[in-house]
Amino acid sequence: ALFARVCRPVAVARTQGAWYRRWRLVAVDGTVFDVPDTAANAQCFGRPGTSRGQGRSAYPQARVAALAECGTHAVFAAEVGPLKVHETALAQRLFPALTKGMLVLADRGFCGLDLWRAAKAGGADLLWRVRSTVVLPVLETLADGSYLSEIVAARDHYRRADPERVRVIEYTLGPRGGDGTVYRLITTILDPEQAPAEELAAQYAQRWEIESTLDEIKNHQGVPGLVLRSQHPRGVEQEIFAFLLVHHALRDLMHQAALKAGHDPDRISFTRTLRVVRRHVTGQAALSPLATGPVHHPEPA
Repeated sequence: ALFARVCRPVAVARTQGAWYRRWRLVAVDGTVFDVPDTAANAQCFGRPGTSRGQGRSAYPQARVAALAECGTHAVFAAEVGPLKVHETALAQRLFPALTKGMLVLADRGFCGLDLWRAAKAGGADLLWRVRSTVVLPVLETLADGSYLSEIVAARDHYRRADPERVRVIEYTLGPRGGDGTVYRLITTILDPEQAPAEELAAQYAQRWEIESTLDEIKNHQGVPGLVLRSQHPRGVEQEIFAFLLVHHALRDLMHQAALKAGHDPDRISFTRTLRVVRRHVTGQAALSPLATGPVHHPEPA
């Protein structure tokens, strides 16, 4: 409840690196957290399988899906669930937080007609990568090299009933003249004059910002190989949202500092900010909030 109340996108019009033309850049992705090996946690969250040992992981895992503002790394919506719930199902619960004026970036694991329609229902525009197996017929070739096509639900692959019109951008990343990775993006922005294909291809690289965001939370606020502490599922959920709340506070602070200095928030080090804040919080914690009367400090040696 606290996370839902206070965590919002923080970029303003003059925030560097947070916008593409009129759109606020945001991204969706998922991750997992290892949780203590208790009967309650294992029953609630489940374990991943493994090909070694007893065929199961040492720790149960909780799955998390999140929406983050690319330019500031501020996570403004998140859902926690058991491992058996796919991240796309958790992500669908996040989509009410998407609004007009956002451009939502997603990797190819999120593509699907139902998910696509749910994500754009609130007026947001989408720029998602699709798998090479998705059939995208060329309906009209556009001046910038992109083309209009349509997507259908997997269940309607052959009948192609109830299609959704999309624009497709294809490009290759890799050494010039050599083999590279082919990217296929689909977008709700059908007019190339509003967003040329070359510019959208460049903006899609911002999707990696949410990968960095999740790394900050798990491996810097936490530690590499982090296992949460709570022995019970309700505590696990509380602990995850505590991590997200602290991260949002840190990123909001960094955004304010960047605005004051006229910098892109990406130019400020998260790890250095974290160290500074930890030193400050530790010092403040020496004063009990329950203390009454004046506090007397010893004279310096």
